Amino acid sequence: MSSEDIHFGVSEKSSPRPQDSSPDREPGILHDARMDEFGKFLVPTPTTDDLDPLNWPNLQKYTIVAIVCFSYFMLTYFTTAPVPSFTLLQVQFDATYSQVNWTFAIPALGLAAGPLFCSALADIYGRRVVMIVGTTIALISSGCTSIHGISFGGYLAARFFQGFGIGPAANVGLSIVNDISWEHERGFRVGLWAMSANMGTLVGGLVGGFLATVDQYWIAYHVTMLFAVLLVLELFFLPETLFPRTLVVSYEQNSDSQKISESAPAGSASSLKKTKQLGFLNFKKVPGIPHPKPYVTAVQFCMIWSYPTIVLSTLAYVFFHYWWICSVLTMEPAAYYNYKLQIQGLFFLGLIVGVVLAEIFCSGRLSDWIHGGERLPEMRLWLGYPAAVVSSIGLIVWVLSIDRQWHWITGQIAFFLYAAGLQIGNTVLSTYIVDNYPEHAMEVITFYTVIINMSAFINPWFINDWVEKSGYTWTFSAQAIICTFGIIPTYFVLQRYGPKLRRPMNLGFADHIDP
Repeated sequence: MSSEDIHFGVSEKSSPRPQDSSPDREPGILHDARMDEFGKFLVPTPTTDDLDPLNWPNLQKYTIVAIVCFSYFMLTYFTTAPVPSFTLLQVQFDATYSQVNWTFAIPALGLAAGPLFCSALADIYGRRVVMIVGTTIALISSGCTSIHGISFGGYLAARFFQGFGIGPAANVGLSIVNDISWEHERGFRVGLWAMSANMGTLVGGLVGGFLATVDQYWIAYHVTMLFAVLLVLELFFLPETLFPRTLVVSYEQNSDSQKISESAPAGSASSLKKTKQLGFLNFKKVPGIPHPKPYVTAVQFCMIWSYPTIVLSTLAYVFFHYWWICSVLTMEPAAYYNYKLQIQGLFFLGLIVGVVLAEIFCSGRLSDWIHGGERLPEMRLWLGYPAAVVSSIGLIVWVLSIDRQWHWITGQIAFFLYAAGLQIGNTVLSTYIVDNYPEHAMEVITFYTVIINMSAFINPWFINDWVEKSGYTWTFSAQAIICTFGIIPTYFVLQRYGPKLRRPMNLGFADHIDP
């Protein structure tokens, strides 16, 4: 296969979709009875290679999903765990509340930079080594945040590198989920992945509230311990999942054999080292796939702005829906200032229950079921409408409970509603953009990750001033209005015109495939 046959961009040859041409399918081992639960041909195209991650046992697949979810959990957990200790950090650094809010913003900047740096590396050297190196950086940086006597500037720098190190959990982590999932399974597993980030955001505040009763240093200690556990799991239970699917599919479709022969000639698809054969720590280029230049990720991030279905859906969810969780998290300690730190942490329970129940009953599985009929990405968006409305109601009820001093359980119900809508919306958006361009899961999720973390970086710089000038009710009511009346028309336009707006993704890079 020549280098022109595979592009580091979309190519019809690189992502065959069997169900689109089922009447004319050639007879052969790849096409016999390989159907999903909806009676459609499996996507992506199956292979008979035991090293293909799609052919691994479900137990191993869900072990990998669990590690990826834990990594994504930590991506947000470390950012919010110190939030209940903001008053302690004010004393430690002799800082104002707005300045301490920067310790929430700076990690988000690292989380935006990390994926831009690591995405191309994960397509060159594999997913596994990038995840391991990133977790190591986050582990060392977390240890630095616990140093007694560290300056405010040094603390902010350590927080940045925490985010930079764990950043691959977003785009590389979702690429791993994509590597091991058939199309009809993607919604459920992406839902678990999305729930992990939301749970990390909320559980961090819950646990941080209790540890803050000891001191702020114990928050840093325990985050360091959790990163150490994650590193061990990645080292011993996370195999490489980057697989030269296009090359293997082409080889099998043109082969008379019923299974890839172990004695195949050198240089053929079957003789390449793949996934589990690559060694414990692989710092060589993964063979059989296009290898982008290291700078490609940044260039592709700019190019993706020309693909309207990705841009419109991402900007709508991030700035109309997700953005306001940053407001809730950073202002929660100020809103409940008259409660003890551990009680402030317990108030995150309403958010946690909302995320979990939404994922169990209304998110990933339901998204797969809706998508199982007419297999269009826009079918995913139906759940986005109620998600936005429910979150908006939650925001309004919460601020009324604060300003009018209603019973604390009212605030918990409001948190439940907001978090349920947030979780459903996150799953909808993540799955929708991957369904648009599944062969470019890494690129579109990198785009999403950078945008969402830049929004989290910006929000803490202004939210406290907004609340001080306008009050809780007007501030968060405005956010609720933006959420509902931003999401609904955008998703309506995408459902109506998305198939016309969507075009094949060609990011313009054709790279040599190293043997």
